[in-house]
Amino acid sequence: MTRVLIPWPDLDVPAGLPVEVYDGRGDFPASAGDVEFYVLPYDTYPKPFELLGRLPSLRAVQSLSAGVDKVRPLLPPGVQLCNGQGLHDLSVAEHAMALIHASQRDLPRWIRQQAAGVWSREHTRSLADSRVLLIGYGGIGQAISRQLLAAEAVVTPVASSARPGVHGISELASLLPSADIVVLILPDTASTRGLLGAAGLALLPDDALVVNVGRGSAVDTDALVAEASSGRLRAALDVMDPEPLPGDHPLWTIPGVILTPHVAGGSASFYPRAKRLVEEQLRRFSAGEPLLHVVKDS
Repeated sequence: MTRVLIPWPDLDVPAGLPVEVYDGRGDFPASAGDVEFYVLPYDTYPKPFELLGRLPSLRAVQSLSAGVDKVRPLLPPGVQLCNGQGLHDLSVAEHAMALIHASQRDLPRWIRQQAAGVWSREHTRSLADSRVLLIGYGGIGQAISRQLLAAEAVVTPVASSARPGVHGISELASLLPSADIVVLILPDTASTRGLLGAAGLALLPDDALVVNVGRGSAVDTDALVAEASSGRLRAALDVMDPEPLPGDHPLWTIPGVILTPHVAGGSASFYPRAKRLVEEQLRRFSAGEPLLHVVKDS
């Protein structure tokens, strides 16, 4: 009898709790019918998600991603869903800052010059004193904000609704015209899809930078391509719509655009933090205690 599926073999498992390791790559476990708690393997899609419909005893699912938009539609009724809150905050913040610095200090140009053995100097933009509009102010957004403030940028946070010190999304049209940099850290929901479209992009000042480390659907790709192709706006994207980005897509070759393949959350800091969370969830599950980071309306 296997009550729990875990993605790694080196976890500290409570005594007497039957577990089986499933990393998402091999055959489905033969004991799937007994599984009550499933820890989804990270960054392995779509096979582990297909197993969700084959676990008749399932009571709870632990996602190791902050966003659970891919899990929700596949979740059987009555199954509790927990997300990976906090696991990726610093990883994504580091990556967002790397994208911003690379764009502001024109690192792609210097890398090309290094490859060609060319010494040609020019002053660049800066992050310090730049006005940064931070759209999405959960744990990851707040981690990015701390690093932006340390870099002496001027940060304006935006969330779904206004609260002290944070603007509401309804104010976006009045905030975009004064932003040098826009950073999006949004999930894929009906209310966020296409949030930054042609009209919003047109409000940004010339040479503004659009950074997306949330979900690609938050930005209208065609509208962004049009603005970036003209040279009016720049972009630094870890997430895109569609994903994976086709090899012939214009985003690959537009000057002023930096792309990374949805890797912001996958740094070396992830596994130790994920291991601690899963071990605590296993302890709670075994003891019959409430699980952490339960997603509402799951």
